[in-house]
Amino acid sequence: MVEECELRGRFGFMAYHGGGLEETTDVIARAAAQASGASYYGVVQPASLQRHVPSIRVTRDQSPVLDEFLDHVDVVVTIHGFGRRGLFTSLLLGGRNRELADHVAGHLRPALPAYRIVDDLDHIPVELQGVHARNPVNVPRDAGVQIELPPRVRGSSPLWWDWEHGLVPHTEALIAALTRAATAA
Repeated sequence: MVEECELRGRFGFMAYHGGGLEETTDVIARAAAQASGASYYGVVQPASLQRHVPSIRVTRDQSPVLDEFLDHVDVVVTIHGFGRRGLFTSLLLGGRNRELADHVAGHLRPALPAYRIVDDLDHIPVELQGVHARNPVNVPRDAGVQIELPPRVRGSSPLWWDWEHGLVPHTEALIAALTRAATAA
């Protein structure tokens, strides 16, 4: 596993299940952070490892780098991947900062019209809501938003198996919308 951190602005993006585990999440978080001048923290796993550590077990006392990142940012958007029957075209916006979730959703909806942007916690499965106090998305001063992304928007579904031109258009549109949301926050 490789831990990555780039400290810039007080807005942050995280992806601590990146690499081979939740494919493209680290790429999305890193690109949105770079484009918006935000800070970035990620953990990139090789495809051969694929060890899922539950979010509430990712703690600052285990990593001086994560600790420094969480101290630096005021608010964060954490990028996760998921796949669940009936939700393959849904982006789920959890986390405790509901005002930021609404703000981010407002940027995602026009950019990704083929997807359902779900920012109402009552319509997000409990285990994907990201509202536990120990979840790293809720640790910064103003907490944050946990975004669960299905495979299609990350370019990891059969729809994109023959795509050979870098990131798929849906992923590019997602990064651009996240960049606008971070810049306007």
